[in-house]
Amino acid sequence: MFRWLRNSFLTGIVIATPLGVTFYLIVSFVGFVDNVVKPLIPGRYNPENYLPGDYTIPGLGVLIAVVLLTALGALAANIFGRTLIGIGERIVTGVPLVRNVYGALKQIVETVFSGKSNSFQEVVLIEYPMKGLYVVAFVSAGGNSELRKHISEDVIGLFVPTTPNPTSGFLLYTPRANTIPIDMSVEEAAKLIISFGMVTPDKLPKEVRDGLPPDVTNPT
Repeated sequence: MFRWLRNSFLTGIVIATPLGVTFYLIVSFVGFVDNVVKPLIPGRYNPENYLPGDYTIPGLGVLIAVVLLTALGALAANIFGRTLIGIGERIVTGVPLVRNVYGALKQIVETVFSGKSNSFQEVVLIEYPMKGLYVVAFVSAGGNSELRKHISEDVIGLFVPTTPNPTSGFLLYTPRANTIPIDMSVEEAAKLIISFGMVTPDKLPKEVRDGLPPDVTNPT
């Protein structure tokens, strides 16, 4: 009886934890957007002001943000809208420091949403931070001409995420010969990182899973 109760309790935790965390993240995101967008709505246009009592409409800020972003995208599709956006960009790019931040963010967003980049489509292993220790890394990009001139012709950029937050990490450049290709998707690698290694795909090289150096030749 005790074993059955214990197993049932643990099973309940396994089922409830991902559902609870997912629900919490969604509610937190919706609440954050509502708190940012709702104060920007004039009182006469806020439908919550016409509701009896202190009733609120959850997700109203998210809905308004989606409508405004859609309208902005539609505006940018015509000549008049592109002219206004061009004037605004010239003003922003004329401000020191601000233009650097804006330019970098714009390039990142355009690369992510264009669907033309192969970044973060390949997962590899590298020895980091010292020989005999291996981390999962994402191939982010190839090296530019200046990097290839000083390192190697086949230099690639690697993003090494931290655990359990894969949105932070380190950018490294190394010759591709120093990496160990593995048959693992980006999603599987992200699960491995977020779970502190507890969710381990069987696609890692057997030598690495056993704690032995893989049979690859690294240049000295």
